[in-house]
Amino acid sequence: MLFRQLEYFVALAAERHFARAAAACDVSQPALSEAIRKLERELGVPLVRRGQNFEGLATEGEQLVTWARRILADRDAMNLEAAAFRTGVSGDLRLGVIPGAATTVAALVDTFCAAHPRARIRLDAGLRSGEIAERVRRFELDAGLLYPDGVDTAGLVLTTLYRERHVLVGTAGLLDDAPLDDDPAGPTWSGVAGLPLCLLRPGMRGRDLVDEAAAAHGTRLRPRVETDSVATLIALTETGRWASIVPHAWLSALPSPARLRTVALPSALDDAAPLGARVALVRADTEPTSVLTAAFEYEARNAAWTG
Repeated sequence: MLFRQLEYFVALAAERHFARAAAACDVSQPALSEAIRKLERELGVPLVRRGQNFEGLATEGEQLVTWARRILADRDAMNLEAAAFRTGVSGDLRLGVIPGAATTVAALVDTFCAAHPRARIRLDAGLRSGEIAERVRRFELDAGLLYPDGVDTAGLVLTTLYRERHVLVGTAGLLDDAPLDDDPAGPTWSGVAGLPLCLLRPGMRGRDLVDEAAAAHGTRLRPRVETDSVATLIALTETGRWASIVPHAWLSALPSPARLRTVALPSALDDAAPLGARVALVRADTEPTSVLTAAFEYEARNAAWTG
């Protein structure tokens, strides 16, 4: 009964609405409300602020919902480990991935699923690094691939996987006519600024890397198109009218016309270092680790990564 009450409480915290939480749990709204009231009586503290409608979690509820998620995660991990003794690794792994790693993670997912045919992966590839870290801490994700630099990774186990390279991409006709190589040392950011650019949205780490490098070289980029999709950026470059800056791994994974050209760009700190960022795997720093998460971490550590 306690687990059921905790499940309803966690669902309410996620949905922020009694009716939606009840629907998510496949129970009636009165049953969900009564179960949460029983949990409040057992704990001796209010969990929910109630009016005519849901008004949010009480201060105590905001603090205790993380414990509820952890208890449910530990229950699931114990059940998965027991199942692993019987039939091998199984269950659903909830994985969050930054857009820049959406293609490189595919090989890892394929290898993991081949090694553990009873396991399943629920992958969200549209998350930002900070969101992934926070959701792993809240036990809403089992693991994630993110950019660790500049992100709070307290309470997480971090494993660096590879260094991602970002390159300027466009058709040969577009880039060959651009003033990119005025400096004998290599392409200039001022030359990049003169191109018809489409870039990721500000606030996304891939875009922040670009803006920081451009600013370090005295340049500000003003793209005409901004999006949260790397695939959209590549599709635009293939028209021959746009240039973009994307993770190089995307070009290796997608079928792109031979007329596309890539140009390495200098980073913010060192002109000799290519523009890029570390990509790491994170999981919650809890022991024992879920057998499912541990199996995925093992495959990630032993993968042949290329960024």
